[in-house]
Amino acid sequence: MTIDSHQHFWFYNPERDSWITEDMQRIRRDFLPADLEPVLKQNGIDGCVAVQADQSEAETLFLLQLAEAYAFIRGVVGWVDLRAENLYDRLEFFSQFEELKGFRHVVQGESEDFMMRPEFIRGVRQLAAFDFTYDILIYPNQLKAALHLVRTVPEVPFIIDHLAKPYIKDRKIGTWSNYMAEIAKNPNVYCKVSGMVTEADWQNWKPDDFRPYLDVVFEHFGPDRAVFGSDWPVCLVAAEYDQMKSIVEDYLKPWGEDARQKVFGDNAIKFYNL
Repeated sequence: MTIDSHQHFWFYNPERDSWITEDMQRIRRDFLPADLEPVLKQNGIDGCVAVQADQSEAETLFLLQLAEAYAFIRGVVGWVDLRAENLYDRLEFFSQFEELKGFRHVVQGESEDFMMRPEFIRGVRQLAAFDFTYDILIYPNQLKAALHLVRTVPEVPFIIDHLAKPYIKDRKIGTWSNYMAEIAKNPNVYCKVSGMVTEADWQNWKPDDFRPYLDVVFEHFGPDRAVFGSDWPVCLVAAEYDQMKSIVEDYLKPWGEDARQKVFGDNAIKFYNL
């Protein structure tokens, strides 16, 4: 089975979705399962994981409703307030939904030390009681805090979204690479090979631009903990779905079919228990 481990759905709301800036006009509209399903079929993808884009429990319930209506949505990564005093009760409530696999907070919009704060760590730790995963969405300047989190909470499965958004456009790699190597030493951490095109030059990127960053991911996480994700529809500001998929497929050709199957399916199924 082939899985896209990372994509989004939304009814576009200019106020709520203010992160979709003027230069992202192409995605300033609704994106729903009926839009994605034919794209997945054209690209030989059997199923996907829908990931939160808005920080509300309403978003989590919205994605769960879609997953119930569309069989190709194999899992949901939702949002819950991980710092809330009643977090355990909310996790208990959400544990009734089989399609809900884990949670994410848009940490890239928070301070550098956000993931080191005791109340956040305490909340993430509670995910283990319900077998929930946690998606790490950060910029490279937050990798130090991410390293602290994954070392402190080894009982929770983590997955880094979008390679932690390295500065591909500026060709910066050193500090990012060092932290990724350290994080990869923790066996509870996977890495999504996703979102790369939006960190590159949107109009002028080339497949070779991503190779140094993919080299780091596969050197340290290997084909057993790297997971393909399209980041559709956000990727559309810089690339079509098939282009995003081809970047990863072409990189993996020397690794053989076994590695390809892991990255494009088996690893996502294992991590999210699809």
